[in-house]
Amino acid sequence: MLDLAPTARAVADVVAGVRDDQLHDPTPCDDMTVAALLDHLHGLAWAFRVAAQKSPEAAGTAPSADAAHLVADWRTAVPARLDALAQAWREPAAWEGFTAVGGMDLPADVAGVIALDELVLHGWDLAVATGRPFVPDDDAVAAVLEFTTAMSAPGEEASREGLFGPVVPVAQDAPAFHRALGNSGRDPRRGR
Repeated sequence: MLDLAPTARAVADVVAGVRDDQLHDPTPCDDMTVAALLDHLHGLAWAFRVAAQKSPEAAGTAPSADAAHLVADWRTAVPARLDALAQAWREPAAWEGFTAVGGMDLPADVAGVIALDELVLHGWDLAVATGRPFVPDDDAVAAVLEFTTAMSAPGEEASREGLFGPVVPVAQDAPAFHRALGNSGRDPRRGR
């Protein structure tokens, strides 16, 4: 089991600092504005929460990333969903058996790691786009580095499709977070 709460709080802190005049700004995610990324965070927090709960709703979940669908009360709704997501994954049963998310059936423990990966990477994306600090906890970074490293191995190109961009080379002695970002197709130099 991984604790998603520290990362969920760190992402919520970034959300709290987003200004209205930044909603149309670009993010490191291709063709995604800050508002679209906030919509995606709102949706993925719900999707992975119901996946943790093994709810029948989880089978058809696919979070959008559309600025036009961003809820009006995003300043409170996104953090509330992030908190509910973290709480759901604190239940040992969330990590057992199989679940569904984004239209896929997968082992629950893999879904939990993907949820954490989404929080860490999109937390960074939002922070870079809005000039906010974002420092995920060491356990989250270690889990995301392991996941992104496995997804960057030769032969995993098809699995990366739609999830990550091409690997950005990062020095092997770079901080773990920078290596995870590079593995996911993000250039950690953007966050400096």
